[in-house]
Amino acid sequence: MAVGGMQQAMGAEALEAATGRDWEGWFAVLDAAGAASWTHPATVKWLVARHDVDPWWTQGIVVGYQQARGIRQPGQRQDGTFEASVSKTLPFETDAALDAAVRVVSAELGRAPDAENRTAKHPNARWKLDDGEKLAAQATPGGAKTSITLTWSRMADGERFAEVKERLRTWLARAAG
Repeated sequence: MAVGGMQQAMGAEALEAATGRDWEGWFAVLDAAGAASWTHPATVKWLVARHDVDPWWTQGIVVGYQQARGIRQPGQRQDGTFEASVSKTLPFETDAALDAAVRVVSAELGRAPDAENRTAKHPNARWKLDDGEKLAAQATPGGAKTSITLTWSRMADGERFAEVKERLRTWLARAAG
């Protein structure tokens, strides 16, 4: 089986340890039930109800299944748009880490964020981009280190997906330095 998208992000061993089945096992269950013709929410609901799978794991299983069956491409959201997201742990406390990410992204975009929320559980900054696309920087506090996630969302298609992910990785590497 070719592995990509969600299957790369969510390893088979972790999936089996948490849910009792690996990717092939879940794909067989979903194929037998006819899930290839179901919507994402219907498939999630069915897995939770019929197989008592934790909702967090269920989301990943369904996305991985839909990608493997050609129903959804990597990075494709339920509404058909695409989203690229990367994370990196920076060696700074929360405010300093978010400041570093905002500095780099703002320099690349040529403008400050449209909105910031520094008091949220996960402080963040947001930019509105061309054609309705959006970019967000979100901090997950961790003491002296902070995980920063950059998410570029609402892309109309997946043509730029790999290029955008690489751009975001580069920006986070610069923020860390």
